[in-house]
Parts: sequence; C-alpha cells; structure tokens
Amino acid sequence: MQFRPIRNNTEMGADEQRQAFFGIDFGTTNSAVAMLRPGEEVRLARFSFRGEDISACRSVLYFEQWKTASGQRRVHGYSGPEGIERYLDADEKGRLIQSLKSHLSSRTLTGTEVFGRRHRLEELVTRMVSDLRKHAEEQFMQPVRRATVGRPVRFVGAESEEEDDFAVSRLREAFLAAGFDQVDFELEPVGAASAYEATLDREELILIGDFGGGTSDFSLLRVGPEVRRRGRRPEDMLGNSGVGLAGDAFDARIVRKLVSPALGSESEARSLNKILPAVPAWIYAHLERWHYLSFLRTNNVREILKSARIRALEPEKIEALIAVIEGDLGYQLHQAVQKVKFELSQSERAEFVFRDGPPGAAMVDLRIPVTRVQFESWIGEDLAAIEHSVDALLKGAGVEPQKVDRVFLTGGSSFVPAVRRIFTSRFGQERIRGGNEFTSVAQGLALRAAENCG
Repeated sequence: MQFRPIRNNTEMGADEQRQAFFGIDFGTTNSAVAMLRPGEEVRLARFSFRGEDISACRSVLYFEQWKTASGQRRVHGYSGPEGIERYLDADEKGRLIQSLKSHLSSRTLTGTEVFGRRHRLEELVTRMVSDLRKHAEEQFMQPVRRATVGRPVRFVGAESEEEDDFAVSRLREAFLAAGFDQVDFELEPVGAASAYEATLDREELILIGDFGGGTSDFSLLRVGPEVRRRGRRPEDMLGNSGVGLAGDAFDARIVRKLVSPALGSESEARSLNKILPAVPAWIYAHLERWHYLSFLRTNNVREILKSARIRALEPEKIEALIAVIEGDLGYQLHQAVQKVKFELSQSERAEFVFRDGPPGAAMVDLRIPVTRVQFESWIGEDLAAIEHSVDALLKGAGVEPQKVDRVFLTGGSSFVPAVRRIFTSRFGQERIRGGNEFTSVAQGLALRAAENCG
C-alpha cells in the first residue's frame, strides 16, 4: 500500500520540510514506529532479528543477571528483538516479560519483582517505549519528542470507561517518562482507517477491524479526500466497539487443545489404587502464555513432575513436558503454534511440528495432524464474541450492512478464514480489503499526527 503525501514539496516552506510527524503502535505483542515528513511517503522504522530486516518488533523486555569479578550482582535489561535474541541464546535464562499492555487497566497489578527489585508497571513500559524512541531517532536522524500513539477501543480487562481512562493515564505517564514532550492518543482502528483513507479518491463509509495480540477493535466511520480536506469531525465517527481477545487467545486455544494433550494434560496416573490426573492443570495453563514457562522452572514443579513421571500411565508425555520446561522452550513452542495457525489459514489441513530439546536431554518430537474445522471449533466462543461486537456496532450506529462501502481488516488474525467469514457473510467478499496487516496502524497514526497539526 502506498500513501499519498499530504502536499507536495513545492507547496511547503523550508521550515515545514524539516518537520516530521510520528505514529507509534505500541502493541500487546508487536510494536511499530512510522514517520511522515511533509511531501514524502510514510516511512517505517526497521528492526533486525536474527539477520532478518523486519518492520515490527516484539513488545518484550528481557532481564539477565550476572556477577562481577568482585562478586557484585548486576542486572541489565534489553527490549525488542535484542531481548528475544539474548533470551534464546542464554544458557541460563533470565526474566522475560511481555504483554504489558494487557495489564494497564488493572489497578491490582501495579508491578513485578525482577531479581529482587520491585518495578512499577509504568517503569517497565517506559523502558520499552524509550528504546523504541531511541531506535527511531537513530534511524530517522530526527528527534522524536511528540507522537500520536494508538490505543484500543477497550483495553484488555477494562469493564468501564473509568478503567479505560486509567489505562490511558498509565500509558501516558510511561511515554512522558520515556522522553516524549507530548503524546496524543488515537483509537487504533482509526489509525488503520487513516492508512486506508490515504488510498482513496472518493468518500466512503467504512468499517475497520483491527485484530491485535490482545484486543479486537472495530470502528465505523466516514473517510475520503473531502474528510481529509476539511478536517475530521466528531460526526465522522459513527461508533466503535471492541473485545479483549485476539491472536493470543487463538494461540492459547491451540496450545490447550492440541499441544498440552501431547504433553500429558489428559494423562492419568495411578495413586493408592486410584486413577487421577497425572499433572496439575495449572502447570499446563502456564504453557498457554510462552513467557510464563520460565516460571515453572522451580524445585517445587520439578518434584511434582518427577513424581508424576513415575506414576503416569503415559510417562513419555510427562518426560516431554519436563524437557519443554527445563529447556525453557516456550518461545520455540509458540513459534510452532503460530506457524500451524498460519498454515490453517491457507489449507484445510496442516501438521503441527515441534522438534527441539534442551542440551543433553532427549529431543521433544511432536508431529500432530490438525484440521481447520478442529481449530475453528476451539475458537468458537471467541468468534461469537467478535460477531457480537460487530453486530452491536452496526446496531448502535443504526447502519445496515449494505450501507457500508468497504471493510478494512488489519492485524495477523484477520487472515484466519473463520474471522473473515464474519465479515464476508455480512458485507460480501467484494467489499473486504486489507493490507500491511502488521504496520498499517502505525502508518495511519503518523498520518493522523500530521492531520492533528494541520
């Protein structure tokens, strides 16, 4: 997708041409930064991961601890691709933290302890955002002190407007502490709408579906060149809705229904002439969020699994679970989960393949066939929640589906066929559009930043 410049170079003075506008999509799973200079196209900050050039980076923090020659303990933190790389390369894993955005609405989760030091949630977000800002400044060779930042329609866990406002206030505090002088918030689906609007030569009523890692957001609004020319008005936004689930929830269902049974979640053990579950369910719950796996590497869990392996009717499955935990293979496991999810978006059948293991231990070798029908049955409740949100948006706005000119879908989960069917069944395939599924929000936010500055 190409973005038209707001005006051409001949229409701008020298002072304007030095100006730049920034959009930041700080996501639950991935983040992206975009810049727009007057008269130019939107540019994305680039990142490097394992030698690959990428336009979005993981929203993670990784802390590692070591002893100096004098015996003092030192802790250092890394974010984004560098944090993932150091985590994967470490023999003894440190502390990996992700999905911080999904906790912003919670008043009870104020922070966490890392190697004996308490960190407020806002401090951890600040560290991630500060690294994003510095990386963007190095790439764009331009100070980044003001930005338009995306926010979901409804934050994960927020059940009221007050809780949403609380999440925004925490996010604002983190950005200001990260070196920003001014932060303007915009709904993420509106950012995606601006990205789509930049390709239009006529007015349209559009529905935006933005599927992130933690939230699915929908907005119904009028867009087009006339809207850009006169400036956006409140009445251009007909309504919005959202649910606190998306890609991460789909991944968790695959782990629960496909992966965990292969690691013994449904296995039984003999104890005092009784048949009982071999392993407590809470251990498998940690598998559903890959960065939680390191929390299982404790002596208590080791003793539980050692005993379970002895009593289990399927000890080989418990052995595989032990290898996954001891090798801290959560990241690799979830990469395999995302791969099979992508394959099921392309084909009716796929095979989940995971072959890895810690040094000196037996290899975990899982090869499990799976069908799209199975996957869709696992995410049935999630799909129903998305359907309800879309229908509630249309009803609340008083708009019939046939009155919507286009539907623009963005985010990784928009590729899932069952998700797309929600929209094709209501609007028809010919009205569905997509593009730049992982970066359109950031690009649109940069365009909104320029619009807000006139």
